[in-house]
Formats: sequence, structure tokens, C-alpha cells
Amino acid sequence: MKRLLIITALLPFAALAQPLNTMNNPNQPGYVIPSQQRMQTEMMSQQQQQKGMLNQQLRTQTQVQQQNLQNQMNANTQRIQQGQVREQPLQNKNGGMLGGGSTLNSGQQHMLPPQSNGSMLNPQTQN
Repeated sequence: MKRLLIITALLPFAALAQPLNTMNNPNQPGYVIPSQQRMQTEMMSQQQQQKGMLNQQLRTQTQVQQQNLQNQMNANTQRIQQGQVREQPLQNKNGGMLGGGSTLNSGQQHMLPPQSNGSMLNPQTQN
């Protein structure tokens, strides 16, 4: 009986009590499952960390490349100042073997004299 009296005395206060989580009510539109929300928050945090690590790697790689290029430029400058310029390959002004325009009448000298039909059989009759 005593318990019933205490419960009836506290009943009006229970009506004034707020639910624990009013923002995340499953009956409301936009309800988010708490475990899913934790997972999304954790994934976003991991993505931010990975982005930071990738940016740091990119900065380091760029610095190394710039340092290598600077070293090459310094070495080339030193070589030029010391007169140790690398020899450039000679340009072929005649178009080379594939030039296509070289004939016997163009005035070019060839290693072998021109051969006529059957001249290899009779070596005495060369021009």
C-alpha cells in the first residue's frame, strides 16, 4: 500500500519527463541509425587522415623532384663553365640512306663504282 502511494505521488512528474533522445526518434522522418551514424563519422575521420597523408607524400615527392632537377641544372652549369660541354651529334643534311633523293647523277661519290649487267662475271671490263 505504501508503494502504491509513492508511485501515485510520482506519476505527475513522470508526465513532465522528456524522452532521452528527442532528435533521433525512429518515427520521425530523417531518422538515422546510431550505429550507422558512428560508422559514417569514423569513415569520414579516416578519409581526412588519408587525405592528409597523401598530401604530405605529394609534397615530399615534389620536393625530391625539384631537388633532383636543381642538381641536374647545377651540374650542367658547372660543366658548361668548365668547358666540358657534351658533343652534339652531327646533323645529317643529306637525308642519310633513307633520303630517297640520292642518285648517281647528283654528284655524290659512292664507295663502290656502279655496276652494269654481267660486270661481276668479267672483272677486267670494269669502268
